[in-house]
Amino acid sequence: MIVFNHVYKEYKNGVVALSDVSLEIPSGDFVFLIGPSGAGKSTMVKLLIREEQVSKGSILLGDTDITAMPKFRIPKLRRQVGVVFQDNRLLPKKTVFENIAYALEMTGIGKKEIKSRVQEVLERVYLENRGNDYPNQLSGGEAQRVSIARAMVHRPKILVCDEPTGNLDYETAEDIMRALDSINKEGVTVVMATHAREIVDAMEKRVVTLDHGNLVSDKESAGYYENPKTN
Repeated sequence: MIVFNHVYKEYKNGVVALSDVSLEIPSGDFVFLIGPSGAGKSTMVKLLIREEQVSKGSILLGDTDITAMPKFRIPKLRRQVGVVFQDNRLLPKKTVFENIAYALEMTGIGKKEIKSRVQEVLERVYLENRGNDYPNQLSGGEAQRVSIARAMVHRPKILVCDEPTGNLDYETAEDIMRALDSINKEGVTVVMATHAREIVDAMEKRVVTLDHGNLVSDKESAGYYENPKTN
């Protein structure tokens, strides 16, 4: 369960990114965050991984108040919450396998376990035969699926995505969504910020709409056009 409890976020320049946002996301849910640029979508993502801290209010992941979490525990939090950005951020001089394994090597996991986990997540994103390739040998969609695999290698229960299809054509974006939907069906909570109207309409998942930092709509099995403030 993810709970935003009367969350406010004001940046140092005076911009209010979120204003009194309260929201509950049950475990295993799939939620789209939509709204115009500057609505607060990316801020919600950053707050969930403690890249930013709330100005007021609290965020709970299960029983843990991450807003009260000391800084030394944040790396552990980020192993529990996978994150995928619009930019895949792959290391160009490492293979696909090495890019994913690197996240585990930092935690001291043994080589046998690393190999098993990397192969497991590559299969989940339909890239089981691409482990020896380098990022420049991948299409944009394949590279983004590698970033999803990297986010999932710690076996998190929550996957947060910030515009993961933003640089991709619709057909390629469909491949990304197929992977995310499959991961969600395995019980992983997925929270995805997006502007992609066609994807939101096609998926028919829960849609939370933000506008100028305010939560203005929260609908189950909704489409993008059912939220007029985003147009």
